Amino acid sequence: MSKKLFKQIRNEWRFNIWIFVELLIVSVVMWFITDYMYVIARNYIEPRGFDISHCYLISMGKLTPNSHEYNPADTTDNDDRAELLNRIQHRPEIEAASLSQNSYPYDGSNSSMIISHDTIQVGNDDWILRRLVTPDFVRVFRYQGANGETPEQLANILSKGNILISDNLFNKHRMPSLTALIGKTFHLDTDTTRNYILGASLKPVKYNDFESATHSYSGVVKLGKENYKDMNELCVRVRDNMDHDFIENLWRDADKRLRVGNLYISDIQSFYDLRISYQRLKMNTVRNYTAGGLFLMLNIFLGILGTFWFRTQQRRGEIALFKAIGSTNHDVFIRQISEGIILLSIATIFATIIDLNLAFANLNAVHDGIYFEPIRFIATVLISYLLTAIMIIIGTWFPARKAMSIQPAEALHEE
Repeated sequence: MSKKLFKQIRNEWRFNIWIFVELLIVSVVMWFITDYMYVIARNYIEPRGFDISHCYLISMGKLTPNSHEYNPADTTDNDDRAELLNRIQHRPEIEAASLSQNSYPYDGSNSSMIISHDTIQVGNDDWILRRLVTPDFVRVFRYQGANGETPEQLANILSKGNILISDNLFNKHRMPSLTALIGKTFHLDTDTTRNYILGASLKPVKYNDFESATHSYSGVVKLGKENYKDMNELCVRVRDNMDHDFIENLWRDADKRLRVGNLYISDIQSFYDLRISYQRLKMNTVRNYTAGGLFLMLNIFLGILGTFWFRTQQRRGEIALFKAIGSTNHDVFIRQISEGIILLSIATIFATIIDLNLAFANLNAVHDGIYFEPIRFIATVLISYLLTAIMIIIGTWFPARKAMSIQPAEALHEE
């Protein structure tokens, strides 16, 4: 059967050449779409390095002299914030609470810093997020250490004045991990007079859901009480079984129990809402590209369906002849499918060469600054091949099934 099939394909080369060209174009376009979606999916499912479930952001404000409740004698801003944090921490529904500056996830306002060890310095060209926090910050968002340290252990390390740094910070300097430097001395920014001890290296913390963690760097530094006046982020984690109506209950106590001097709670937001708000533009972009890709795939499917439908309809007499000489429906179906798959396989070989050139020309999706990755390239080529093959099978199955239902004598008579 194989020899006869290849001979038939060769004999019908004038018609098959147009199908080959169509499948070649389709394969290249399918690979381009698949490659883009592969990168998006890969980044999205990558571990984020933090957990925002049951977490809330409590924003704080200060009364001005224009308010009739303003107390001019209250000038202890640091103490007021420390007291508010203490009251929040002692509420029964709170698992952990922290103060911070430009540190919580999905925050568009950030601070950067330079980190150096020995002769290695990072931060001039690579953005390193500086997270100034109270120790329980890592408990709120459940950071994890590269050596398996729990959030509680990391909080204890921070409370001693040690710093936490992303484990991937020195990747570009051919140091795959910072774990070997735990206990060593580091310097922050241009201050070489103060030494910081690396207490633990962190699993990378992503900047958002759609960016890779490979180049997401951060340094976590303990916040001194003398700097509390600059902290307007009060982040809390609510116990899993006490999350119901948390915002309403906190607002109920905001004016009476949670008012400290001129300091008051100005807003309470769920981190799920913050996440949606922060990523809305990126999510819309991804959604539009995905919808465009799916629409293009639908048009490709309809084109292939039409091509192979017409091709199968033109062969009704041939199908009837096969059945007349004893071929089963299964034999006829396999023959029709095999011809399309063979043409696709040949087209895929040439399409792969085109795909390879597109990748080397940096015209496809980028991941971690890389356009061509062998495993990724092979995976996307195989996925696009399988998707196109499924389209061919479906496009052949419907008309072939209809043609096989006709009696051989009737089909031959029509011919």
